[in-house]
Amino acid sequence: MNEPDAAPWVVFANFLSDLAVDLDEGQALAQWALQAPRKAWLLRAGDVLVSPVPLSGEFRRYVSGLTGVPIERAAVIEVPPAGSVPLAEAVRRAGLLGEVRAHAGRPGTALLPTAMDASALAFARDLGITVHPYASVEEAVAALPTTMLLNTKAGFRHAAAQVGMRLPEGRVCRRPEVAQAVARLLRQHERVVVKPDRSAGGHGLRFLSRKEAGGPGAELALESVGGPDGLWVVEECLPVAESVSIQMENTASGTRVLFSGAMRVERGSFTGYASPLPPSCAHVAGELEEWGTGLGRHLAGHGYLGPFGLDALVTADGVAYASESNVRRTATTTPHAMVTRLTAASGSPRPAWAASKGRTARPLGFEEAVGRLRAHGVAFDPARGEGVVLYGDAPADGRSWRYAVIAADRGEVGEQEAVLARALGFDGP
Repeated sequence: MNEPDAAPWVVFANFLSDLAVDLDEGQALAQWALQAPRKAWLLRAGDVLVSPVPLSGEFRRYVSGLTGVPIERAAVIEVPPAGSVPLAEAVRRAGLLGEVRAHAGRPGTALLPTAMDASALAFARDLGITVHPYASVEEAVAALPTTMLLNTKAGFRHAAAQVGMRLPEGRVCRRPEVAQAVARLLRQHERVVVKPDRSAGGHGLRFLSRKEAGGPGAELALESVGGPDGLWVVEECLPVAESVSIQMENTASGTRVLFSGAMRVERGSFTGYASPLPPSCAHVAGELEEWGTGLGRHLAGHGYLGPFGLDALVTADGVAYASESNVRRTATTTPHAMVTRLTAASGSPRPAWAASKGRTARPLGFEEAVGRLRAHGVAFDPARGEGVVLYGDAPADGRSWRYAVIAADRGEVGEQEAVLARALGFDGP
């Protein structure tokens, strides 16, 4: 990734986007934006990162030391908060458009957005650059309607049925019809899950039993997501043994698999990821690839290029059910790119890895945390292509640390993760 002749990127960390949720969900979006520093792992010489949050000097030096890209060769533009507006608008309000344009002046420069939404495409047009991996902004604009649709729960269910995926029994309905749909499904199933049409990371989900749903005519206390008439999806709540996903990429030459693995989930919310799939559900890999390839063809037919993910649930009896698609750079895309990049020189063939978070008993500074990893012998070693990487910056509270563990196999990942917990003094989730 450090080729001197590679076309430069404007790495655009636009977590504040209406691609997955409404911009009205400002609090959730602001929390997701705190993950923007991880985009530093994508930077090559000549690239620039546009970030909605600051990056510490310690973190930038740490990333530079492991990627080999000198700090002065990759710029970071920090954008002050501007409320619940897209990052492009925050750039304009802060008077930083000229600074970004100055970095985007090299021939072939392309925007690499976290979310390919209308605001990001307009921003690329303002800068006079393309959007990676499209040849022109116009091609990206043509793909946008399908991209938006496949980031919704209802749009996914419709496309999944066309592709032939196995789906949980469910219904798409407007907010006023949710209670009736819940009552109907609860006649056949012990529990149901109620999902806002536009949601990510488990935001706004509700899990209901017959007792929790109340009797006929009972009102359900739903999140304000989507407004009074927004779409919702009501589905049977499956007896889930594992939550899994496969990450794919559409290129000009076709659809290819990037990686697959198991998600770490608490009450429907994503908390981490481990790749490859565990032995308990490795048998679903072929089906996931078949479904993902079909979805990729569907997206390609509407002009979409770039990464996308397909999530699924594996029941206690080993059957996989598709649950949603994420047509964007997901919470696993950047960690995987980082793992691939850091292990390339070691020659490690498809290493196992996990990306997660832990909470320390007391606040730590970034240098102290790295020092503890080194003292316990689990800090990432570029020569071996193994170890622990603190892939996010120091958390504001000094305690909520994001990390990646890279090893030869799943067993070693677990062993290193246990040492990491002792080294940093994790006291729970």
